[in-house]
Amino acid sequence: MNLIEQRVLRGPNLYSSAPCLLTVVDLAELQGVSTSALPRFNDALLDLIPSLGQHYSPPGKPGGFVQRLQQGTYMARVVEHVTLALQTLAGAPVGFGRSAPIEGQPGRYRVICGYQFEQVAQEAFALAMQLVTALAHDQPFDLEEPLAELRDHAERRAIGTSTAAVIDAATRRGIPSLRLTEEANLFQLGWGARQKRLQATVTGNTSLVAANIASDKQLTKTLLAEAGVPVPRGRLVTDVEQAQRAARRVGVPVTIKPLDANQGKGVTTVCVSPEQIEAAFDHARGYSRRVIVEKYLEGHDYRVLVTGNKVAAASRRRPPEVTGDGVKTIAELVAQENLDPARGDGHTNILTRMRLDQIAADLLAKQGYGFDSVPPAGAVVALRGNANLSTGGTAEDATDLLHPSTSEICIRAARTIGLDVAGIDIICRDIGVPLDEQDGGIIEVNAAPGIRMHQYPSSGQPRDAGDAIVEAMYGKDNGRIPVIAVTGTNGKTTTALLLGHAARVARLGTGVTTTEGVFINGVQVDQGDCSGYWSARKVLTSTEVDFAVLETARGGILKRGLAFDRCDVGVVLNVSADHLGMDGVETLADLAEVKAVVARTASRAVVLNAEDPYCVRMASQVEEGVEVLYFSLDPEHPVLLTHLDQGGRATWLHDGVLMIGHGNRREALVSAAAMPMSVQGHAMFNIANALAATAALLATDFTLPKIAEALTTFVSDSHNNPLRANVYNMGQATLVVDYAHNPAAYRALGRMARSLAGSVAGAGTSGKVIGVVTAPGDRRDADLRDVGRNCAIDFNELIVYQSNPRGRADGQTGALIVEGIRQQLSGDGTAVQIDDVQQALAVAIAKCQPGDVLVFSSPSTPHVLVEALRPFYPENAAIIAADLQPVHSECNDA
Repeated sequence: MNLIEQRVLRGPNLYSSAPCLLTVVDLAELQGVSTSALPRFNDALLDLIPSLGQHYSPPGKPGGFVQRLQQGTYMARVVEHVTLALQTLAGAPVGFGRSAPIEGQPGRYRVICGYQFEQVAQEAFALAMQLVTALAHDQPFDLEEPLAELRDHAERRAIGTSTAAVIDAATRRGIPSLRLTEEANLFQLGWGARQKRLQATVTGNTSLVAANIASDKQLTKTLLAEAGVPVPRGRLVTDVEQAQRAARRVGVPVTIKPLDANQGKGVTTVCVSPEQIEAAFDHARGYSRRVIVEKYLEGHDYRVLVTGNKVAAASRRRPPEVTGDGVKTIAELVAQENLDPARGDGHTNILTRMRLDQIAADLLAKQGYGFDSVPPAGAVVALRGNANLSTGGTAEDATDLLHPSTSEICIRAARTIGLDVAGIDIICRDIGVPLDEQDGGIIEVNAAPGIRMHQYPSSGQPRDAGDAIVEAMYGKDNGRIPVIAVTGTNGKTTTALLLGHAARVARLGTGVTTTEGVFINGVQVDQGDCSGYWSARKVLTSTEVDFAVLETARGGILKRGLAFDRCDVGVVLNVSADHLGMDGVETLADLAEVKAVVARTASRAVVLNAEDPYCVRMASQVEEGVEVLYFSLDPEHPVLLTHLDQGGRATWLHDGVLMIGHGNRREALVSAAAMPMSVQGHAMFNIANALAATAALLATDFTLPKIAEALTTFVSDSHNNPLRANVYNMGQATLVVDYAHNPAAYRALGRMARSLAGSVAGAGTSGKVIGVVTAPGDRRDADLRDVGRNCAIDFNELIVYQSNPRGRADGQTGALIVEGIRQQLSGDGTAVQIDDVQQALAVAIAKCQPGDVLVFSSPSTPHVLVEALRPFYPENAAIIAADLQPVHSECNDA
């Protein structure tokens, strides 16, 4: 088998609403080989991965995949299931997968697998291919070592239990989350200006000063004491003599601990003799230069979680311990306890494995034991002097037992230190009794408290500590900013820029992605085709953005999926032939399915083109409760009228005026001719874009005056919207520059040019439409001929040049376009092929007469336009060059 292509689809995509790994494989010599034809394959596979026996597959029940294996299935499906199983065995469980042959490419399959971690999924897929290939050739395969490596990689990328609890709580509240790197527990919750950062349980609201105070235990005690919070008496020391004196002053027994360590590191409790104090001091010095000697408080160890201004949970913590059975050694008892699947390394599981290290050995010695000792049945043997979960301790819920006065003290302690999320450590005999009645006190305040003990207590009621942290961060807010996603074959960039302009008119911080670049508050910060995942993510992670407009192109959806789980409004402008024959998109119906991904992610409204049957069909795919708004240039279109009759909202053009309707209500908005982007009403495609934008703005609660202001002030020129219906006066003729590059776009552009030529034609003018046209070479032959046919309808003379050959031989693209032109004209017509753009433009300009319209289409960038015009119209070229905005980086949506 050979891996042909692999893509990580990070967001909602054509196959799933969740992240997927898409891989194209060539079965090569295994093409046509069925699992039923290999006598030992199925047994060998199930021996290696027994969990495959529980995999679902039609008929949709556990064991279905085994049934498929026995009946006979293709190897791509086996690779799919093995990839899912390997990820699960590695500790990153997933269940979604599918595989299917690629039409017209024998032996090639498209395999889709869900994932938690990108790299783990990619490694699992590669391992699955190796395993399946080996077994298919009846060769042995050792899975133990590569699976251990895969498990190690998954553990390194795993989200900590505490962090995961907060992320899960945010998801339940509808707050979007984004892991900023796959290796770190650093997350962004919310989008744009409403985002907040989270690392473990440290939030973006956590003060650095407060965290530094909490890390200094002596300073913490000093501030708490001044605030009237009960704390044990103690002193800060730097040598053993000071430690001995401090112990005598505060009175033994004492607790000795490092000043600024965490997780109970270096802590020794119940020190009485000078020898114990010296040993404890030396142990603490291993973690900090300065050491605290404080009065030992007798009682149990409690942790109280404070979030915001309330107590979220309380737990009694117990140190790691084992109970003797009179048979097993302490080492064997610990090993048995560590087999509990709830225990793992570090913070990745609910509990942490117990350790048999020097600290445990010293404590066991005090109890008269060693690792190989066999304690009597029922004897409880402690392995640590502290009860931290990170050293193997357990916890039981005590939230309902917490005395109200103690609760208030904990809240005051967190406020005193300045922490929004704090873990308050208390020692007392009974948490249900006021601290001052039992000589209890706060021994520590933690700035990044683990919440495993509250989420998953060993006994008692679980508390949703993650949700309490999210509540403190966001209250009832969901952290989202309005997001409008715009897709379609033509008009996306203009519509997106118009929507961004409207948001700026409303004084909102605005982020816009387009095929020209990324714009933050009108300033271009990236250039190039920025209509995919990474550009959208750039906007959604910008703290300046209150309102996001994301051009979402076919390529971006297919390459990486969407950068958002859902948008407020999805806009689908149209579906017409372009990019067919690429990435498995063979037909218009296929293309419509790609565009429909945007419609399906809309949570508030979908704006659809009533005149496009593919768009109309998408109305049935939107989520329940999502409003559908239609737009139409035809005021009598049946879809539009039916929608209005049923009480829906829509926008349309009537007698040159943009109209808004809601059921029986009708309201005029602006004259089309009053919109600069309409080119005095000649650019019907831009009027359609304006109607779509109006509907989207209505769905996001923009007022009609603000919408009208936006429509009448947005200018589609080389500064605001380069290469989109830009019109220049060349003296005797009018120059129109547009990025048309597919049949539908050329048809719309030709109509505009013909209308414009007719409006200026008069005595002594010819009113011809001359076109300098091209198209990308990676389009199908039929599509290039269609470009020519559509151009021939409205253009009087056509000159075809070469722009982006994209794998074709020189001149081949132009020849196909010319062929289409001549087919439409039923003869040689007036088509000329001149591959050099400068020469083609020179010939066209020489043909221009007063009143003519010259259309120059598909320059790949504004810079190409500038260089093409400079020899003929240096003044226009200089104006356009001056309009080009400086950018800070190059867009990369790969």
